[in-house]
Amino acid sequence: MVDHEVGFPVHISPREIDAVFLSHAHLDHTGSTPIFYIRGKIPTYGVEPTFEQTDLLIKDFIHLTGYYLPFEYLDLESMMGHCIDLPYGKEIMVGRTKISLLNAGHIPGSSQILVENGGKRLLYTGDFNTSQTQLLDGAEQDYGDLDAVVIESTYAEEDHPDRRKMEERFVERVSEVVEDGGTVLVPAFGVGRSQEILCVLEAYHFDHPIFVDGMALKTNRILADHPDSLRDSDLFSRAIRRAQWIDRWQDRRRAAKTPSVIVSPAGMLKGGAAIFYMESIATSSRNAIFLVSYQIPGTPGRILQDKGQFILHGRMRKVDASVEKFDFSSHCGRNELRKTLSRIDRKAKIFMVHGAEGNCSNLALWASKEVGLDAEAPKTGQIVEI
Repeated sequence: MVDHEVGFPVHISPREIDAVFLSHAHLDHTGSTPIFYIRGKIPTYGVEPTFEQTDLLIKDFIHLTGYYLPFEYLDLESMMGHCIDLPYGKEIMVGRTKISLLNAGHIPGSSQILVENGGKRLLYTGDFNTSQTQLLDGAEQDYGDLDAVVIESTYAEEDHPDRRKMEERFVERVSEVVEDGGTVLVPAFGVGRSQEILCVLEAYHFDHPIFVDGMALKTNRILADHPDSLRDSDLFSRAIRRAQWIDRWQDRRRAAKTPSVIVSPAGMLKGGAAIFYMESIATSSRNAIFLVSYQIPGTPGRILQDKGQFILHGRMRKVDASVEKFDFSSHCGRNELRKTLSRIDRKAKIFMVHGAEGNCSNLALWASKEVGLDAEAPKTGQIVEI
């Protein structure tokens, strides 16, 4: 297992902050935020359903690792009590700074943050995806004149496959397994990816049993209350009505024995209901496990992806079920990142962040050499004047 040291911004005093803007709900972007509400009453801005999803994810985070966190439920409640929902495109003032949020196409409610102060305009992309998916429209890119851009580099070195062809292949493979009497487990992130998979199955008229379990159920309810956050709310409504929602162990046991597709967190198989399903599904060659979420090196999902092995009944063993990976990423790939950078005014200063294994520096080098941008991969704590 890879050891990831988690850092919290305890060096930043809440007194120094006038407002917090959430780009989206995923924990790597929100998991530290309650720290600022231990003593503070700071307004938190975002686009719903970001707040409801954030509340769901951080509560689960506290439940799993609360002993190690520098905040608790009361601080999260304080934070949620200071949330202000903004529509995309609305400009607000925080002191002398003008800020607006643009659709990021990453998960429902995800935003790019446009900041203007002193005649300078800065764009923070957050996690973004310019390609349309079954769940969401692609990111808005009408940025106007920019002086600085902070851009993600997650897939700076990797292109995604053609989305439509991949969807068709996924539904084709799921159908083959189920029609042969097998069960397909799709471990998927509870917020966003599970709902995307349900929408893909519905869009291609998959007519075999579908089960959905775990945190995905709570997210389904949240998104049903925010249809404006979705590309096609009718498709989503049909998808969640079509699926059978599991809330009892008796239903889980029945689903695991039914030729069907089961969509269940956790996406990296680190916990959740998916672990229960693995115990029975993984031991038969008639079944399949289709990985649709990114697998961090060292996680059970990544070990399964690379070696075909999983801890079953207390010991690591070879999985008999078929294991396949399908790239349903909600981030821009290399080609989309490069297209975005090619559209940006050459006078803008570009900062590459949110990338591993040299992705930030490699993307900065490409932008400098091929596009003529002033680009760099900044170090943590570095201060830059625009």
